[in-house]
Amino acid sequence: MVPLVSLWLPIVLSAVVVFIASSILHMVLPYHHSDYTKLPDEEKILPVLRSANLAPGLYNFPFCTHKDMKSPESIERYKKGPVGLITVIPSGPPNMGKYLGLWFTYCVIMSFFVAYLAAHALPTGTHYLLVFRIVGTAAFIGYGLSCLSNGIWKGQPLSNVGKEVVDGLIYGLLTAGVFGWLWPRV
Repeated sequence: MVPLVSLWLPIVLSAVVVFIASSILHMVLPYHHSDYTKLPDEEKILPVLRSANLAPGLYNFPFCTHKDMKSPESIERYKKGPVGLITVIPSGPPNMGKYLGLWFTYCVIMSFFVAYLAAHALPTGTHYLLVFRIVGTAAFIGYGLSCLSNGIWKGQPLSNVGKEVVDGLIYGLLTAGVFGWLWPRV
């Protein structure tokens, strides 16, 4: 077993590498530019949403309780549509500093738990490719497969979910490379 404290450098460096890679994937490369689309008739819809004075949160519509889902009224409301989810965030320009700080914190936490797993599974001096395989698999599970539930339960388009899975694979490979490179030697 490798002491977790000896993995502080790959934890921090892999988080930095993933953070930089995600910035490149989302800001430089064009393939995420189509992730979001404009609401049709936004000029008509936004005043209605404003008048509802929605607090930040996740809303589903049409709303019904679990026990009312099979009622004729609820079924009719679902048939009429639209059916969906709306995520409301605080009004004002997006606070990118906050979001980037939270994303970096997430990357550090992800690397910490990957390190925890690897430290218990792999001894000091483990060959690069074995470290790469174990760490890469664990990081991909966290970064890439965790987003599949958004397509299942939140209705995100398959194209968006697929891009997130590809991003997660890239992040997993980068994390694996850093850990394999910096894994403690004998």
